[in-house]
Amino acid sequence: MGRAEDRRARQHGARRAPRGRSSDGGRRGIRRFFTWKKILGTFFGLCLLGMAGFIVLYMLVDIPAGNADAQKQSNVYKYSDGSILARTGEFNREVVDLDQVPMDVQRTYVALENKTFYSDQGIDFKGTTRGLINTLSGKGKQGGSTITQQYVKNYYLTQDQTVSRKLKELVISLKVDRQSSKDEILAGYINTSYYGRGAYGIQAAAQAYYRVDAKDLSVEQGAYLAALLQAPGQYDWATATDTGKRLVQGRWNKSLDNMVEQGWLDAGKRQGLKFPVPKDPRPAPGLSGQTGYLVKAANDALQKQLVAQGLSASDAEAQVEAGGWTLTLNIDKTKQRQLEQAVKAKLTSKLEPKTRKVDGDVQAGAVSVDPKTGAVLAMYGGQDYVKHFTNNATRRDYQPASTFKPLILAAALEEGAKTQTGKPITASTVYDGTSGRPVKGSDIAFAPPNEDKVDYGQVTVQKAMNKSINSVFAQMGVDVGMDQVMKTAGVLGMDVKGLEAVPAQTLGSMGASPLEMAGVYATLDNHGKKVTPAVLKSAEHKDRTVDLPKPIGDQVVERTTADSVTSVLTGVVDDGTGSAVRNSRQDVAGKTGTSDENKSAWFTGYTPDMVTSVGLFGEVSKERKDTDGKTLASGAHTTLQGAAGGGRVNGGGFPAEIWAAYTFDVMGSPSEFDLDTDMGAAVAPPAEPTPSRSQESSPPPPSSEPPSSPPPSTPEPPSSPPPSSEPPPSDPATIKPPSPDPTSSDQLPQNPAAPPPG
Repeated sequence: MGRAEDRRARQHGARRAPRGRSSDGGRRGIRRFFTWKKILGTFFGLCLLGMAGFIVLYMLVDIPAGNADAQKQSNVYKYSDGSILARTGEFNREVVDLDQVPMDVQRTYVALENKTFYSDQGIDFKGTTRGLINTLSGKGKQGGSTITQQYVKNYYLTQDQTVSRKLKELVISLKVDRQSSKDEILAGYINTSYYGRGAYGIQAAAQAYYRVDAKDLSVEQGAYLAALLQAPGQYDWATATDTGKRLVQGRWNKSLDNMVEQGWLDAGKRQGLKFPVPKDPRPAPGLSGQTGYLVKAANDALQKQLVAQGLSASDAEAQVEAGGWTLTLNIDKTKQRQLEQAVKAKLTSKLEPKTRKVDGDVQAGAVSVDPKTGAVLAMYGGQDYVKHFTNNATRRDYQPASTFKPLILAAALEEGAKTQTGKPITASTVYDGTSGRPVKGSDIAFAPPNEDKVDYGQVTVQKAMNKSINSVFAQMGVDVGMDQVMKTAGVLGMDVKGLEAVPAQTLGSMGASPLEMAGVYATLDNHGKKVTPAVLKSAEHKDRTVDLPKPIGDQVVERTTADSVTSVLTGVVDDGTGSAVRNSRQDVAGKTGTSDENKSAWFTGYTPDMVTSVGLFGEVSKERKDTDGKTLASGAHTTLQGAAGGGRVNGGGFPAEIWAAYTFDVMGSPSEFDLDTDMGAAVAPPAEPTPSRSQESSPPPPSSEPPSSPPPSTPEPPSSPPPSSEPPPSDPATIKPPSPDPTSSDQLPQNPAAPPPG
């Protein structure tokens, strides 16, 4: 048999093989549908189809008329009753020709954003494809656009993150690149971009950040402005967080390093360049007084919500600044005016910065919240937004001090915590109030002194709250467990992310704002249901309404926990450091706070219908030398000691007086707390401990020093003489542990607080 016959015989046998059984195990049938030829054919077919579609799109889409100015409008801000608070929206832009911008400044933008700008065709297919995929998958903007594409988005299109907008951007960019020179495109880009501080374009930005014209910008200043464009709000040096500053410096370095790589900047000159810190902002005069603080707070709230809905931070800020919004705030016009008057009557009218330098360092912030709705009813950000850009009501860089103590008690009650000897912690539990007593049961040594080093001896938790006794709450924090204390603080509304759960936190050594503390106390006032203070009531644009989050949330602590803390805090007002707000007709609960070195003083208090937090902050108003010759930088934290011609500024002084003047002026009919509790001053103050009673802690060790006099029943007035010793560091790492011998009075801390948080 020949080879041909043999092959035909094998093929004939294969055709007669049993059904479903082939020599390759059945894979031949699958291959009939998925062959390399078919796969490649399908792929190339889709490519051809996409190319054809793009050609059609290219033919149909024309370059539109520039619409940036036409779309930018005024924003209208209203009080809660609908009356006008402010209008903003005059464009801060002055277009300059490219020859008015130094060449090396021009190149900082190209080096950072689009190194191939001078040679590409106006688009980055890889970056655009990535952007389309991210848009379809809901990941938002991920970068990759060329300078041409960004200019097209700024000048011809909108900031919307949609597939159709991305495709239009691609086509228009190709056409613009063909019809315009690279210089025209670059000039358009740097003149239409938003730089923050209300500045559109490089000329306005040069003035806003460096007080110079664009033609006078240095290469390092230009690199900062170029770096700023990615997220103007986040990267503005005046308001940036440490993370924001690190990120913008990274982009600044990248711009200059890329210039060296491209041969546009000498490497030796690059090494000598230092980061050019921008000048402080100068807000528009129309935002003077409290208006600017309220407008900025409303804008920040809207931007935060737009980011939550998927926009990048830079796009959200650009959309708000572009205008067309009607923002109605929860601010009550009458309460706002009365809060301003209370601050003036009780504080600013008594300050004389021309004769006393410390008076110029006093900054006040306050926030008033409705605990039932979460609405921010009034906000005091400082004497004048034009003169002091930072909003004292929302800043978080000062310690809340002893206003944190109620959160420790809340954690103890919520967890059913017990003392070191196994006794439940309640308002009647007895602790040792000896100043500087080392805490027991902690791996980290901590022995905080009380204010003025007063030894209180055996005291109830109620009295410890009334007198703000540091040693008691330091021990209570350890008894509860600092992890649980910080967790409870978080659910009540404090931002505790990244904070160490160490005993030093019991002194309120973290940062917090009056807005934040008002929210925490509002949650207590609202019987444990979470209150997130809301500045915005509504946000409407000409073609949409933004849904805002609900200010009232879930039950985060038991009602009995919240009500018991409220009951205890009435004792602070009736017989403690908050007696300045005592009112025979109105139920009041609250807590004072005075931080390390008297750099801040607080009173946060509430009635059944309103919570108000008032903070005073020591901030150097102008760079100067202190008495030791040390330079104090403008904006640095400093002491309030001696303000208004007095001594130490306590929370029971100016802050409590402002609170009382405002609250009792606006409260209306008196009201009573509806409390579900069987403990605390509002129910029945616990009896004072006696020697025959069982004590939580052993009596204080003998001391060679005479016993301290009992503390006063009312807070020291501002004119009291200053203590003689310096405060201890709030950082637990710097606190020296006591000697193992707890009975020796010599082993108490050598650097007690004067005043510590209290």
